[in-house]
Amino acid sequence: MSVILHSTIKLAVMTAIRDAVADGSLEILDAANVVLVTFGLSFDGGGVSGSVWTLAFDSSTASAVAAGTAVKAQVKNSTGQAKITGLTVGTAATDIVLSGTSIALAQNVTLTNGTITHPA
Repeated sequence: MSVILHSTIKLAVMTAIRDAVADGSLEILDAANVVLVTFGLSFDGGGVSGSVWTLAFDSSTASAVAAGTAVKAQVKNSTGQAKITGLTVGTAATDIVLSGTSIALAQNVTLTNGTITHPA
């Protein structure tokens, strides 16, 4: 049987995770772990409601530093350490939602949404 956490505990956990990486960055990667584009997380990192953290960014648009197909993402803290890895990336129904996943060098990439949900 799976462990089920009370909603107040999920809120506390998600808030602690957000606080640990606030003012850090979100990197969009290809399958070979090449960083395609980086978005800066806002100073407060975004908002937490229940078990869902909605990431907030300095800007929703950033210029790509490499070309490739975006398949995953990671969040780094303000000192550049990867703290959250394995985030899914796509154009819908993923952790990180972009306007498109095929990215060209120097292309302006638009980040539509980013959420991380605590498991049940």
